[in-house]
Amino acid sequence: MKSEPPESVKVSDDSLVDKPWREGPSPAELAKTPFIKRVFTRKRISRVLPHLLALIGLGLGVLQCVLTYIDVKTERMDNQPLCLVMEEDFSGGEDAVFGTGGSFWREVNMDGFGNGEFEMTTASSKNSYVKNGFLYLAPTLTEEEIGTDNVFGNNGPYIYNITDCTFNQTAADGGFIDDPNGSGGKVFDYTGYYAACSATGNNTAGTVVNPVQSARISTLINAQSGSGNASTKYGRVEIRAKMPTGDWLWPALWMLPVNNTYGPWPRSGEIDIVESRGNGLAYTAHGANYVQGALNWGPSPQLNSVSKSYSWWSNKRVPFSQDFHTYALEWTTSFIRIYVDTRLHTLLEYRFDEPFFEKGDYPETIVNATTGQVQALQDPWVDPQTGEPKESAKGRWAAPFDQEFYLIMNVAVGGVNGWFPDGQGNKPWFDGSADAMRLFAESQSEWYSTWPENVDDRAMAIDYVKMWRHCDGN
Repeated sequence: MKSEPPESVKVSDDSLVDKPWREGPSPAELAKTPFIKRVFTRKRISRVLPHLLALIGLGLGVLQCVLTYIDVKTERMDNQPLCLVMEEDFSGGEDAVFGTGGSFWREVNMDGFGNGEFEMTTASSKNSYVKNGFLYLAPTLTEEEIGTDNVFGNNGPYIYNITDCTFNQTAADGGFIDDPNGSGGKVFDYTGYYAACSATGNNTAGTVVNPVQSARISTLINAQSGSGNASTKYGRVEIRAKMPTGDWLWPALWMLPVNNTYGPWPRSGEIDIVESRGNGLAYTAHGANYVQGALNWGPSPQLNSVSKSYSWWSNKRVPFSQDFHTYALEWTTSFIRIYVDTRLHTLLEYRFDEPFFEKGDYPETIVNATTGQVQALQDPWVDPQTGEPKESAKGRWAAPFDQEFYLIMNVAVGGVNGWFPDGQGNKPWFDGSADAMRLFAESQSEWYSTWPENVDDRAMAIDYVKMWRHCDGN
Protein backbone atom coordinates (compact mmCIF):
# COMPACT_ATOMS: atom_id res chain seq x y z
CA MET A 1 0.00 0.00 0.00
CA LYS A 2 1.31 3.41 -1.00
CA SER A 3 0.97 6.00 1.74
CA GLU A 4 0.16 9.61 1.08
CA PRO A 5 2.79 12.22 1.90
CA PRO A 6 2.06 14.31 5.00
CA GLU A 7 0.26 17.64 4.64
CA SER A 8 3.41 19.53 5.68
CA VAL A 9 5.13 18.77 2.37
CA LYS A 10 2.21 19.67 0.12
CA VAL A 11 1.41 23.00 -1.45
CA SER A 12 -2.12 24.41 -1.84
CA ASP A 13 -2.72 22.74 -5.22
CA ASP A 14 -1.81 19.33 -3.79
CA SER A 15 1.50 19.17 -5.70
CA LEU A 16 4.66 18.22 -3.79
CA VAL A 17 7.21 20.74 -2.58
CA ASP A 18 10.36 20.86 -4.70
CA LYS A 19 13.51 19.36 -3.12
CA PRO A 20 16.36 20.70 -5.22
CA TRP A 21 19.00 19.57 -2.74
CA ARG A 22 18.23 15.98 -3.69
CA GLU A 23 19.29 16.57 -7.27
CA GLY A 24 22.94 16.71 -8.20
CA PRO A 25 24.46 19.73 -9.93
CA SER A 26 23.97 20.08 -13.65
CA PRO A 27 26.86 19.43 -16.05
CA ALA A 28 27.20 23.17 -16.55
CA GLU A 29 27.48 23.77 -12.82
CA LEU A 30 30.00 20.95 -12.46
CA ALA A 31 32.15 22.49 -15.16
CA LYS A 32 32.33 25.67 -13.15
CA THR A 33 33.13 23.86 -9.83
CA PRO A 34 36.84 23.49 -8.87
CA PHE A 35 38.22 19.96 -9.14
CA ILE A 36 38.89 19.64 -5.39
CA LYS A 37 35.32 20.49 -4.52
CA ARG A 38 34.00 18.10 -7.18
CA VAL A 39 36.03 15.20 -5.74
CA PHE A 40 35.81 15.97 -2.02
CA THR A 41 32.13 16.50 -1.66
CA ARG A 42 30.49 16.55 1.75
CA LYS A 43 28.82 13.27 1.00
CA ARG A 44 32.06 11.54 0.13
CA ILE A 45 33.89 13.07 3.10
CA SER A 46 31.16 11.97 5.50
CA ARG A 47 31.51 8.41 4.17
CA VAL A 48 35.32 8.26 4.18
CA LEU A 49 36.20 10.26 7.33
CA PRO A 50 35.10 7.71 9.98
CA HIS A 51 37.07 4.97 8.24
CA LEU A 52 40.10 7.23 7.90
CA LEU A 53 40.02 8.20 11.58
CA ALA A 54 39.68 4.55 12.56
CA LEU A 55 42.75 3.67 10.47
CA ILE A 56 44.71 6.56 11.98
CA GLY A 57 43.73 5.41 15.49
CA LEU A 58 44.75 1.86 14.68
CA GLY A 59 48.07 3.05 13.30
CA LEU A 60 48.78 5.18 16.36
CA GLY A 61 47.87 2.23 18.59
CA VAL A 62 50.32 -0.02 16.75
CA LEU A 63 53.00 2.67 16.93
CA GLN A 64 52.42 3.06 20.68
CA CYS A 65 52.72 -0.69 21.17
CA VAL A 66 55.97 -0.81 19.20
CA LEU A 67 57.48 2.16 21.07
CA THR A 68 56.39 0.73 24.42
CA TYR A 69 57.89 -2.64 23.55
CA ILE A 70 61.18 -1.01 22.56
CA ASP A 71 61.20 1.10 25.74
CA VAL A 72 60.47 -1.89 27.98
CA LYS A 73 62.91 -4.15 26.18
CA THR A 74 65.80 -1.70 26.03
CA GLU A 75 65.25 0.71 28.93
CA ARG A 76 63.10 -1.02 31.54
CA MET A 77 64.36 -4.59 31.50
CA ASP A 78 67.65 -5.96 32.76
CA ASN A 79 69.08 -7.70 29.72
CA GLN A 80 72.51 -8.34 31.24
CA PRO A 81 73.61 -11.94 31.91
CA LEU A 82 73.37 -12.73 35.64
CA CYS A 83 75.83 -14.76 37.71
CA LEU A 84 74.67 -16.39 40.96
CA VAL A 85 76.31 -14.91 44.06
CA MET A 86 74.36 -16.55 46.86
CA GLU A 87 71.68 -19.22 47.21
CA GLU A 88 70.38 -20.32 50.60
CA ASP A 89 67.34 -22.58 50.94
CA PHE A 90 67.91 -23.41 54.64
CA SER A 91 67.96 -27.13 53.96
CA GLY A 92 71.35 -27.55 55.65
CA GLY A 93 70.23 -26.73 59.18
CA GLU A 94 71.07 -23.95 61.60
CA ASP A 95 74.85 -24.48 61.61
CA ALA A 96 74.99 -24.00 57.85
CA VAL A 97 73.17 -20.70 58.25
CA PHE A 98 74.77 -19.23 61.39
CA GLY A 99 77.83 -21.36 62.02
CA THR A 100 81.40 -20.70 60.90
CA GLY A 101 81.28 -19.85 57.21
CA GLY A 102 77.48 -19.71 57.33
CA SER A 103 75.38 -17.55 55.06
CA PHE A 104 74.13 -15.17 57.77
CA TRP A 105 75.33 -13.49 60.93
CA ARG A 106 73.21 -12.51 63.92
CA GLU A 107 73.39 -8.86 64.92
CA VAL A 108 72.99 -8.39 68.69
CA ASN A 109 71.95 -4.93 69.78
CA MET A 110 69.62 -3.02 72.13
CA ASP A 111 69.92 0.63 70.99
CA GLY A 112 66.90 0.75 68.67
CA PHE A 113 68.93 0.98 65.44
CA GLY A 114 68.35 4.71 65.02
CA ASN A 115 64.56 4.26 64.94
CA GLY A 116 63.93 4.00 68.67
CA GLU A 117 62.71 0.42 68.20
CA PHE A 118 61.52 -1.40 71.32
CA GLU A 119 63.08 -4.80 70.72
CA MET A 120 66.55 -6.11 71.41
CA THR A 121 67.98 -8.42 68.77
CA THR A 122 69.64 -11.55 70.11
CA ALA A 123 71.88 -14.44 69.07
CA SER A 124 69.43 -16.89 70.63
CA SER A 125 67.98 -19.74 68.61
CA LYS A 126 64.70 -18.82 70.29
CA ASN A 127 64.50 -15.76 68.02
CA SER A 128 66.22 -17.00 64.85
CA TYR A 129 66.07 -20.68 63.99
CA VAL A 130 65.79 -23.14 61.10
CA LYS A 131 62.93 -25.61 61.09
CA ASN A 132 61.68 -27.93 58.34
CA GLY A 133 63.68 -26.09 55.69
CA PHE A 134 62.48 -22.60 56.67
CA LEU A 135 64.24 -19.80 58.52
CA TYR A 136 62.16 -18.13 61.24
CA LEU A 137 62.75 -14.69 62.75
CA ALA A 138 60.49 -14.63 65.80
CA PRO A 139 59.73 -12.00 68.47
CA THR A 140 59.33 -13.19 72.06
CA LEU A 141 58.79 -11.46 75.41
CA THR A 142 61.83 -10.46 77.46
CA GLU A 143 59.91 -11.30 80.64
CA GLU A 144 60.10 -14.96 79.62
CA GLU A 145 63.84 -14.73 80.36
CA ILE A 146 64.15 -12.26 83.24
CA GLY A 147 60.61 -11.81 84.60
CA THR A 148 58.23 -8.86 84.46
CA ASP A 149 59.55 -7.20 87.63
CA ASN A 150 63.07 -6.99 86.22
CA VAL A 151 61.83 -5.57 82.90
CA PHE A 152 60.33 -2.65 84.83
CA GLY A 153 62.81 -2.60 87.71
CA ASN A 154 60.05 -3.00 90.24
CA ASN A 155 62.41 -4.44 92.87
CA GLY A 156 65.11 -1.83 92.36
CA PRO A 157 67.31 -1.05 89.37
CA TYR A 158 67.97 -4.08 87.18
CA ILE A 159 70.81 -3.96 84.65
CA TYR A 160 70.51 -6.27 81.67
CA ASN A 161 73.70 -6.94 79.69
CA ILE A 162 72.99 -8.66 76.40
CA THR A 163 75.09 -11.67 75.48
CA ASP A 164 77.40 -11.47 72.43
CA CYS A 165 76.75 -7.79 71.71
CA THR A 166 78.00 -6.92 68.21
CA PHE A 167 78.50 -3.16 68.65
CA ASN A 168 82.22 -3.39 67.90
CA GLN A 169 81.56 -5.14 64.59
CA THR A 170 78.75 -2.90 63.36
CA ALA A 171 79.77 0.54 64.62
CA ALA A 172 81.83 2.72 62.27
CA ASP A 173 85.58 2.44 62.89
CA GLY A 174 85.00 -0.36 65.39
CA GLY A 175 83.26 2.02 67.78
CA PHE A 176 85.97 4.68 67.83
CA ILE A 177 84.91 8.30 67.35
CA ASP A 178 86.58 11.69 67.19
CA ASP A 179 87.52 12.88 70.66
CA PRO A 180 84.72 15.23 71.79
CA ASN A 181 87.31 17.10 73.87
CA GLY A 182 88.99 18.20 70.69
CA SER A 183 92.30 16.37 71.07
CA GLY A 184 92.25 15.49 67.38
CA GLY A 185 92.51 11.79 68.17
CA LYS A 186 90.08 8.91 68.43
CA VAL A 187 88.39 7.59 71.58
CA PHE A 188 86.11 4.63 72.13
CA ASP A 189 82.42 5.47 72.09
CA TYR A 190 81.44 4.08 75.49
CA THR A 191 78.08 5.89 75.38
CA GLY A 192 77.19 4.13 72.16
CA TYR A 193 78.52 0.83 73.50
CA TYR A 194 76.41 0.89 76.66
CA ALA A 195 73.29 1.91 74.70
CA ALA A 196 73.80 -1.01 72.32
CA CYS A 197 74.78 -3.65 74.85
CA SER A 198 72.87 -2.96 78.07
CA ALA A 199 69.66 -1.50 79.46
CA THR A 200 68.35 -0.73 82.92
CA GLY A 201 64.89 -1.33 84.31
CA ASN A 202 64.27 1.28 86.98
CA ASN A 203 60.75 1.92 88.19
CA THR A 204 61.78 5.12 89.92
CA ALA A 205 63.50 6.57 86.84
CA GLY A 206 60.78 5.25 84.53
CA THR A 207 63.16 3.20 82.37
CA VAL A 208 62.58 -0.35 81.18
CA VAL A 209 64.59 -3.15 79.67
CA ASN A 210 63.56 -3.65 76.04
CA PRO A 211 60.31 -5.64 76.50
CA VAL A 212 60.69 -7.78 73.35
CA GLN A 213 63.48 -9.98 72.04
CA SER A 214 63.71 -10.51 68.28
CA ALA A 215 66.19 -11.16 65.48
CA ARG A 216 68.17 -9.24 62.92
CA ILE A 217 70.47 -11.20 60.63
CA SER A 218 72.68 -10.04 57.78
CA THR A 219 75.42 -10.98 55.32
CA LEU A 220 77.65 -8.13 56.56
CA ILE A 221 80.55 -10.19 57.91
CA ASN A 222 80.80 -12.31 54.77
CA ALA A 223 80.54 -9.18 52.62
CA GLN A 224 83.33 -7.47 54.55
CA SER A 225 85.52 -10.55 54.21
CA GLY A 226 85.56 -10.12 50.45
CA SER A 227 84.20 -13.62 49.88
CA GLY A 228 82.16 -12.31 46.95
CA ASN A 229 79.09 -14.33 47.91
CA ALA A 230 77.29 -11.98 50.27
CA SER A 231 76.74 -8.67 48.47
CA THR A 232 75.92 -7.35 45.04
CA LYS A 233 76.11 -4.24 42.89
CA TYR A 234 73.78 -4.29 39.87
CA GLY A 235 71.94 -7.57 39.58
CA ARG A 236 69.01 -9.24 41.28
CA VAL A 237 67.90 -10.29 44.75
CA GLU A 238 64.98 -12.65 45.30
CA ILE A 239 63.50 -13.70 48.65
CA ARG A 240 60.46 -15.91 49.23
CA ALA A 241 59.00 -15.07 52.61
CA LYS A 242 55.86 -14.94 54.73
CA MET A 243 55.33 -11.81 56.80
CA PRO A 244 54.74 -12.02 60.59
CA THR A 245 51.43 -11.54 62.40
CA GLY A 246 50.86 -9.23 65.37
CA ASP A 247 50.32 -5.58 66.24
CA TRP A 248 53.37 -3.29 66.02
CA LEU A 249 55.59 -5.90 64.35
CA TRP A 250 57.77 -4.33 61.65
CA PRO A 251 59.33 -6.89 59.29
CA ALA A 252 61.92 -5.80 56.74
CA LEU A 253 64.07 -7.28 53.96
CA TRP A 254 66.57 -4.62 53.00
CA MET A 255 70.13 -3.69 52.04
CA LEU A 256 72.88 -1.37 53.21
CA PRO A 257 76.23 -0.49 51.60
CA VAL A 258 79.20 -2.65 52.57
CA ASN A 259 81.32 0.50 52.69
CA ASN A 260 79.96 3.97 53.33
CA THR A 261 81.68 5.29 50.23
CA TYR A 262 79.73 8.56 50.23
CA GLY A 263 79.53 9.00 54.00
CA PRO A 264 77.24 7.89 56.84
CA TRP A 265 73.53 7.14 56.42
CA PRO A 266 71.72 8.13 54.28
CA ARG A 267 74.51 9.54 52.06
CA SER A 268 75.57 6.06 50.95
CA GLY A 269 72.00 4.88 50.43
CA GLU A 270 69.61 2.20 51.67
CA ILE A 271 67.46 -0.19 49.62
CA ASP A 272 64.25 -1.42 51.27
CA ILE A 273 63.11 -4.43 49.25
CA VAL A 274 60.06 -4.80 51.44
CA GLU A 275 58.74 -3.44 54.73
CA SER A 276 55.38 -4.17 56.25
CA ARG A 277 53.35 -4.01 59.45
CA GLY A 278 51.90 -6.90 61.41
CA ASN A 279 48.75 -4.99 62.37
CA GLY A 280 45.46 -6.33 61.05
CA LEU A 281 43.49 -5.25 58.01
CA ALA A 282 41.50 -2.68 60.01
CA TYR A 283 44.67 -0.75 60.83
CA THR A 284 44.32 2.68 59.22
CA ALA A 285 47.99 3.26 58.31
CA HIS A 286 48.54 0.30 55.96
CA GLY A 287 48.28 -2.97 57.84
CA ALA A 288 49.28 -6.52 56.98
CA ASN A 289 47.72 -6.36 53.52
CA TYR A 290 50.28 -3.76 52.37
CA VAL A 291 53.97 -4.11 51.51
CA GLN A 292 56.24 -1.18 50.72
CA GLY A 293 59.51 -0.70 48.86
CA ALA A 294 61.74 2.36 49.16
CA LEU A 295 65.12 3.98 48.61
CA ASN A 296 66.71 6.11 51.33
CA TRP A 297 69.21 8.74 50.18
CA GLY A 298 70.23 12.27 51.05
CA PRO A 299 73.16 14.45 52.13
CA SER A 300 72.16 14.23 55.83
CA PRO A 301 69.62 12.41 58.03
CA GLN A 302 67.51 15.58 58.17
CA LEU A 303 67.43 15.69 54.37
CA ASN A 304 66.61 12.03 53.75
CA SER A 305 64.67 12.00 50.45
CA VAL A 306 62.84 8.70 50.95
CA SER A 307 59.56 10.57 50.42
CA LYS A 308 60.53 10.92 46.75
CA SER A 309 61.29 7.23 46.24
CA TYR A 310 58.81 4.91 47.93
CA SER A 311 55.62 3.13 46.97
CA TRP A 312 53.56 0.11 47.96
CA TRP A 313 51.38 -2.72 46.77
CA SER A 314 48.13 -3.76 48.41
CA ASN A 315 46.70 -7.27 48.46
CA LYS A 316 43.27 -5.83 49.24
CA ARG A 317 41.65 -8.05 51.88
CA VAL A 318 44.34 -10.74 52.18
CA PRO A 319 47.32 -10.17 54.53
CA PHE A 320 50.83 -10.95 53.34
CA SER A 321 51.20 -13.00 56.50
CA GLN A 322 48.73 -15.57 55.18
CA ASP A 323 51.09 -17.14 52.64
CA PHE A 324 54.55 -16.97 51.11
CA HIS A 325 55.31 -14.36 48.47
CA THR A 326 58.38 -13.68 46.34
CA TYR A 327 59.96 -10.27 46.84
CA ALA A 328 62.38 -9.26 44.09
CA LEU A 329 64.87 -6.47 43.44
CA GLU A 330 66.12 -5.72 39.91
CA TRP A 331 69.04 -3.30 39.86
CA THR A 332 70.91 -1.86 36.86
CA THR A 333 72.94 1.23 36.05
CA SER A 334 69.68 2.79 34.81
CA PHE A 335 66.99 1.83 37.34
CA ILE A 336 65.90 -0.06 40.44
CA ARG A 337 62.68 -2.05 40.39
CA ILE A 338 61.11 -3.77 43.40
CA TYR A 339 58.08 -6.02 43.06
CA VAL A 340 56.15 -8.83 44.73
CA ASP A 341 55.46 -12.10 42.84
CA THR A 342 55.27 -10.45 39.38
CA ARG A 343 56.35 -7.22 37.70
CA LEU A 344 52.65 -6.42 37.43
CA HIS A 345 52.77 -5.99 41.23
CA THR A 346 55.54 -3.41 41.28
CA LEU A 347 56.21 -1.75 44.63
CA LEU A 348 58.71 0.72 43.25
CA GLU A 349 60.33 1.51 39.91
CA TYR A 350 62.88 4.28 40.14
CA ARG A 351 64.85 5.43 37.11
CA PHE A 352 68.27 7.05 37.39
CA ASP A 353 67.46 9.68 34.77
CA GLU A 354 68.69 12.65 36.80
CA PRO A 355 71.51 13.09 39.36
CA PHE A 356 70.21 12.36 42.85
CA PHE A 357 71.37 15.71 44.20
CA GLU A 358 69.23 17.45 41.60
CA LYS A 359 66.31 15.12 42.33
CA GLY A 360 66.51 16.09 45.99
CA ASP A 361 65.96 19.80 45.37
CA TYR A 362 67.95 20.60 48.51
CA PRO A 363 68.58 24.01 50.13
CA GLU A 364 71.83 25.80 49.38
CA THR A 365 73.00 25.77 53.02
CA ILE A 366 72.79 23.44 56.00
CA VAL A 367 73.64 23.69 59.70
CA ASN A 368 76.62 21.51 60.64
CA ALA A 369 75.37 19.09 63.32
CA THR A 370 78.76 19.10 65.06
CA THR A 371 79.78 22.74 64.99
CA GLY A 372 76.39 24.40 64.70
CA GLN A 373 77.74 26.57 61.90
CA VAL A 374 75.87 27.31 58.69
CA GLN A 375 77.76 25.97 55.68
CA ALA A 376 77.19 25.42 51.98
CA LEU A 377 75.52 22.11 51.20
CA GLN A 378 77.81 19.95 49.07
CA ASP A 379 76.79 17.25 46.62
CA PRO A 380 78.13 14.02 48.21
CA TRP A 381 77.77 12.06 44.94
CA VAL A 382 79.81 14.32 42.65
CA ASP A 383 82.77 12.85 40.78
CA PRO A 384 85.84 14.24 42.61
CA GLN A 385 87.90 14.15 39.42
CA THR A 386 85.52 16.14 37.23
CA GLY A 387 83.43 18.02 39.78
CA GLU A 388 80.35 16.82 37.89
CA PRO A 389 77.69 14.23 38.80
CA LYS A 390 79.11 10.76 38.26
CA GLU A 391 77.41 8.86 35.41
CA SER A 392 76.70 5.14 35.80
CA ALA A 393 75.73 4.91 32.13
CA LYS A 394 75.21 7.47 29.39
CA GLY A 395 72.57 9.86 30.67
CA ARG A 396 72.14 7.84 33.88
CA TRP A 397 73.26 8.63 37.42
CA ALA A 398 73.01 5.77 39.96
CA ALA A 399 75.14 7.15 42.83
CA PRO A 400 74.79 6.40 45.71
CA PHE A 401 73.33 3.15 44.37
CA ASP A 402 76.50 2.23 42.49
CA GLN A 403 78.31 0.38 45.29
CA GLU A 404 78.23 -3.08 46.87
CA PHE A 405 75.21 -3.65 49.15
CA TYR A 406 74.66 -6.49 51.63
CA LEU A 407 71.38 -8.05 52.81
CA ILE A 408 69.58 -7.62 56.15
CA MET A 409 66.47 -9.46 57.34
CA ASN A 410 64.81 -8.54 60.62
CA VAL A 411 61.61 -8.22 62.62
CA ALA A 412 61.54 -4.97 64.57
CA VAL A 413 58.90 -4.01 67.15
CA GLY A 414 57.47 -0.51 67.47
CA GLY A 415 59.69 2.55 67.28
CA VAL A 416 59.52 6.34 67.34
CA ASN A 417 60.53 7.23 63.78
CA GLY A 418 56.97 7.50 62.43
CA TRP A 419 56.65 4.09 60.79
CA PHE A 420 53.68 3.65 63.10
CA PRO A 421 52.02 7.10 62.98
CA ASP A 422 50.68 8.64 66.17
CA GLY A 423 46.93 8.39 66.63
CA GLN A 424 46.50 5.38 64.34
CA GLY A 425 45.23 1.97 65.45
CA ASN A 426 45.09 2.62 69.21
CA LYS A 427 48.83 3.15 69.30
CA PRO A 428 49.79 3.06 72.99
CA TRP A 429 52.76 5.46 72.81
CA PHE A 430 53.70 8.80 71.28
CA ASP A 431 56.84 9.16 69.20
CA GLY A 432 57.89 12.33 70.99
CA SER A 433 57.46 10.85 74.46
CA ALA A 434 60.61 10.27 76.52
CA ASP A 435 59.07 7.09 77.96
CA ALA A 436 57.66 5.67 74.72
CA MET A 437 59.17 2.21 75.34
CA ARG A 438 57.74 2.09 78.84
CA LEU A 439 54.27 3.06 77.56
CA PHE A 440 54.53 0.26 75.01
CA ALA A 441 55.60 -2.26 77.66
CA GLU A 442 52.78 -1.24 80.00
CA SER A 443 50.20 -1.95 77.28
CA GLN A 444 51.45 -5.50 76.69
CA SER A 445 48.04 -7.02 77.48
CA GLU A 446 46.58 -5.17 74.47
CA TRP A 447 49.13 -5.92 71.76
CA TYR A 448 50.42 -9.32 72.87
CA SER A 449 46.95 -10.78 72.51
CA THR A 450 47.20 -10.12 68.74
CA TRP A 451 50.38 -12.23 68.44
CA PRO A 452 49.70 -15.89 67.63
CA GLU A 453 50.50 -18.22 70.51
CA ASN A 454 52.44 -20.46 68.13
CA VAL A 455 55.78 -18.73 67.68
CA ASP A 456 56.16 -20.07 64.12
CA ASP A 457 52.93 -18.35 63.14
CA ARG A 458 53.92 -14.97 64.57
CA ALA A 459 57.41 -15.09 63.02
CA MET A 460 58.61 -13.97 59.61
CA ALA A 461 59.36 -17.18 57.73
CA ILE A 462 61.86 -17.27 54.85
CA ASP A 463 61.85 -20.08 52.30
CA TYR A 464 64.92 -19.07 50.30
CA VAL A 465 67.28 -16.22 49.47
CA LYS A 466 68.99 -15.80 46.11
CA MET A 467 71.36 -13.09 44.97
CA TRP A 468 72.89 -12.45 41.53
CA ARG A 469 75.17 -9.85 40.05
CA HIS A 470 75.82 -8.80 36.44
CA CYS A 471 78.46 -11.16 35.17
CA ASP A 472 80.52 -8.27 33.76
CA GLY A 473 80.21 -6.29 37.00
CA ASN A 474 78.45 -3.39 35.28
